[in-house]
Amino acid sequence: MTTTPPPHAPLHGITVADFSRVLAGPWATMTLGDLGAKIIKIERPEHGDDTRSWGPPYDNEGMATYFQSVNRNKQSIALNLKDPDDIELARRLVREADIVVDNFLPGTLDRAQLSNAEIHELNPRAIIARVSGFGSSGAGHGRPGYDFVIQALGGLMHITGERDGDPMKVGVALVDLLTARDLTIGVLAALRQRDLTGVGTLVEVNLLSSLQAALANQAQAVIGADVEPGRLGNTHPSICPYETLSCREGQLAVAIGNDPQFTKFVTELGIPHIASDSRFATNPARVKHRATLRPILEDALQAAPADEWEHRLVDLGLAVGRVATISEGIELAREVGIDPVVELERDGHTSRGIRHPVRYTPEFPIPAVGAPDLDADGDALRAYLRAQPASTQTHSTNTSNERRSPASQR
Repeated sequence: MTTTPPPHAPLHGITVADFSRVLAGPWATMTLGDLGAKIIKIERPEHGDDTRSWGPPYDNEGMATYFQSVNRNKQSIALNLKDPDDIELARRLVREADIVVDNFLPGTLDRAQLSNAEIHELNPRAIIARVSGFGSSGAGHGRPGYDFVIQALGGLMHITGERDGDPMKVGVALVDLLTARDLTIGVLAALRQRDLTGVGTLVEVNLLSSLQAALANQAQAVIGADVEPGRLGNTHPSICPYETLSCREGQLAVAIGNDPQFTKFVTELGIPHIASDSRFATNPARVKHRATLRPILEDALQAAPADEWEHRLVDLGLAVGRVATISEGIELAREVGIDPVVELERDGHTSRGIRHPVRYTPEFPIPAVGAPDLDADGDALRAYLRAQPASTQTHSTNTSNERRSPASQR
């Protein structure tokens, strides 16, 4: 085995049987791994996780960076869940695990003798965490759900893009990531519940529900005021100016949250008189007269490039920023004292990833192991699992931590 979590990480001693693939499930299990849990990733023998082939780009070792982005701090074992011997190994692993995660179509693991009931018969303490597109019952049962399709069906695409342009997806698979965070929250709550009750529970999330919860004020406008939001480009339906504005060079994202901030803003732009104009003196008035206000602001902003305006306006305490690239954003994080990159190592190979975003005081050591090759830990895991009793034996409901998992044997 190649990883041993630091002893003081919060989830040290927790083992996760990770049957998930692509993004939502793997992002959630990677988060649990960042917190010290042992993540054993079960993959198909032929090609592994779908995202192993989602490239370019690839790193200098030939691994897809998409796969790397959500699979650090994990071990990999290749199991054919149609093969009786591999099904038996999977069941033995589940019996030893604290958490079992999958995002197959509902019912897929049932065929591998790993239905909810069978998992809890094997291991009453197991927390079962399952992701689906549209829920595990009802008319959406069995309907596949990819992030892109959920963005369309759930309304996010309808409110994203220019007012008169086509609906647009967000530039990252945001629904998958929102769902992954919901799953992580649910699993952590279930671990606490198990501390109290001694038994595991089923945690279910679906992409559509996670998106709808994250639509926040836009969804509330529909159910609370019967107002259907539309596309506004980079503007905000309730705040102005809260948008991107063109400068002599580049664009500036401007978020003015109240009237005193607006006065500071236009004074620095050299047009202080408009702060007392009845069309612009209050936020509701500015929202109403946005089309008139915007060209006035952009005309004043032609006096300097976006990066100069950024420095001047930030010095006044205003929330503005030039529209930057991802690499420029990473450099900004370094400049403001946030180290966004973590150095990873696995089997003599080094790589880098985006650091887990939560900070703790006092700090605890966080695992930093690169994403595994397919079946990288398979031999050791299979040897361990074959040495365990057959999966027909159920797990004790004892709430102590005396049992030893395949992860904690290392």
